[in-house]
Amino acid sequence: MFKKILIANRGEIAIRVAVTARRMGVATVAVYSDADANAPHVRACDEAMHIGASPAAESYLRAEKIIDACKKTSAEAVHPGYGFLSENAEFAEALEKAGIVFIGPTAKTIRAMGSKSAAKDLMEAAKVPTTPGYQGEDQSVKTFKKEAKRIGYPVLLKATAGGGGKGMRMVEKEADLEDALKSAQREAKSAFDDDRFLIEKYIARARHVEVQIFGDGKGNVVHMFERDCSVQRRHQKVIEEAPAPRMPPKVREKLLQAGVDAGKAVDYRGAGTVEFLYDPGSGSGAGGGVYFMEMNTRLQVEHPVSEMITGLDFVEWQLRIAAGEGLPLSQDDIKENGHAFEARLYAENPKQNFAPSIGTLTTLRLPAETARIDSGVEENQAITPYYDPMIAKIITHGATREEALGAMRAALEDTRVAGLETNAAFLHALAAEPDFISGDVSTRFIDDYHDALFKETAPDARVWAVAALWKRAQASSDSWSAFSGFRLNRPRHEVMWIEYDGRPALLRLNRSGDGFLATLEPDASAAARRESREPAPAIQFEFSGVCNSQGEIRCTAGNDAFTAFAAPHGEALRVWIGADHWDVSFPNPLAGISAHHSSEGSLTAPMPGVVTMLSAKPGDAVEAGKPLLVMEAMKMEHAIKAPFNGTVKAYKFKPGDQVKDGDLLVEFEESA
Repeated sequence: MFKKILIANRGEIAIRVAVTARRMGVATVAVYSDADANAPHVRACDEAMHIGASPAAESYLRAEKIIDACKKTSAEAVHPGYGFLSENAEFAEALEKAGIVFIGPTAKTIRAMGSKSAAKDLMEAAKVPTTPGYQGEDQSVKTFKKEAKRIGYPVLLKATAGGGGKGMRMVEKEADLEDALKSAQREAKSAFDDDRFLIEKYIARARHVEVQIFGDGKGNVVHMFERDCSVQRRHQKVIEEAPAPRMPPKVREKLLQAGVDAGKAVDYRGAGTVEFLYDPGSGSGAGGGVYFMEMNTRLQVEHPVSEMITGLDFVEWQLRIAAGEGLPLSQDDIKENGHAFEARLYAENPKQNFAPSIGTLTTLRLPAETARIDSGVEENQAITPYYDPMIAKIITHGATREEALGAMRAALEDTRVAGLETNAAFLHALAAEPDFISGDVSTRFIDDYHDALFKETAPDARVWAVAALWKRAQASSDSWSAFSGFRLNRPRHEVMWIEYDGRPALLRLNRSGDGFLATLEPDASAAARRESREPAPAIQFEFSGVCNSQGEIRCTAGNDAFTAFAAPHGEALRVWIGADHWDVSFPNPLAGISAHHSSEGSLTAPMPGVVTMLSAKPGDAVEAGKPLLVMEAMKMEHAIKAPFNGTVKAYKFKPGDQVKDGDLLVEFEESA
């Protein structure tokens, strides 16, 4: 076994590898960029080496710097994690030349399976069913249009070197193909330094299933059963589970065998994942409805669900195989136990098409007592625009699918993040959707159930009661504080301003027994009284409760007794009740209603990033919904679109310029 390894990655996967290495008595070396100087993964390792500036292209993607760090620390092997250089054949070759072991497959295998087009060619030669498509050398728009017409719309554009949903576009008609291809090529060039593409028939109601395999590089390959990763947004996985639900035994048998055969075809070494599309509606066709998509020659983000159902440590298997010890177990010795789910908690805003959310994790409470948490961040750490915005992976296990999914819903109800937006409530909505509970999933699940998954609940008396309790408790030093400070022989009376329907409202509190009688007056502000409209009626409710210094609140509002949580969120207060949350402001009524929008006609950057393309020029007329410019953030392209029909007055940045959150990007004037 190795004495010391270097982990050429960051975040949760770097910590995950370090934990197993320490248990096995293997010393670890972390690498870090400027942005990660104080990151948890640096402290998780025995040593740490600085490798460059914050952008990945200047640090984590610099193979020569990582090899130099290995030499300086006497690291014998490199674990690449996932992403970055994990599927880079040149990196694996460079390590081999330097006498350093690459903990993964050979460079030859990476080349054979790392390119989606080459992998499809290989599988077709081996008679493994593949989706109809084109993966030729001619990359002209003309050829892609011709092949798309032959295949039939809708089609899917995929970067041959891609992964993680980057460089992938679904195109429904020929008129959209050229723009989609050019956008995807720019994204792929930035993410993978390779803008070659293939095109496939898009199967609308397919399921994304995959087989976890391990090989010893000597022809022996075993599987760790399958996973279902069908629920995706922007072609990126959101919730994964193992084993796959509602899969016929014969299809499952064929799937697992195809995964093993794919590994044997390339003499696979280490951990790998063979991905398939499963079309339940074509079970009588070739391949029983299972079609090869690609092979990922690395450890997958979702590997924990397979670890949970097998009871095995996949990182340990990687280290032992790379050290020449062979496969630790035979196929007959690998047993399946129960069911597992993984939910990816991201810093993103589902209400804004899952745009990344940049900021500081002012509050971070993860359900470590009831779920496995794989995370690489901590409270008060910043989520930057340089890397993937994952906060944590929440993993649950149960004897049955129902038990594991119930544990996941409970874990998500106990997840609390403030300071930026997350997809926690969205994940809970997914896990609570009846058809997801029944296992009736597809890659279009989020689109098909959009209204139910994005349904918003308006704040009510419970939320206002919690906000009032929290606001009042800030003046108390008690561990658990109720409203205090009775006035002798008279009821206590207090008032505070609270936001209601985007406006300052007056909340009057009168002591009533052990609690309060509250009256919410929506139109009490001077600004509201000046408006010529019928004032909204007052709202009355009773409540009582106590709040501790950690933000936990025990409350009764009307006949509803519950436990809530509250924490500052920017200039507002975020209130959680179960998995739902609301942001409550305590406005200054004298300031009137604050405007959160930029000046009329201007468009600002929704996050930090880099301008990559201007889609028009000053003086051009642009229709509503058409792109004005494109910016890149978090390795993804984001189009800034015209909010209405209008004319471009001026661009404030040029391609290649860095922009900050809120920067004015373009002056745009609405048509008369």
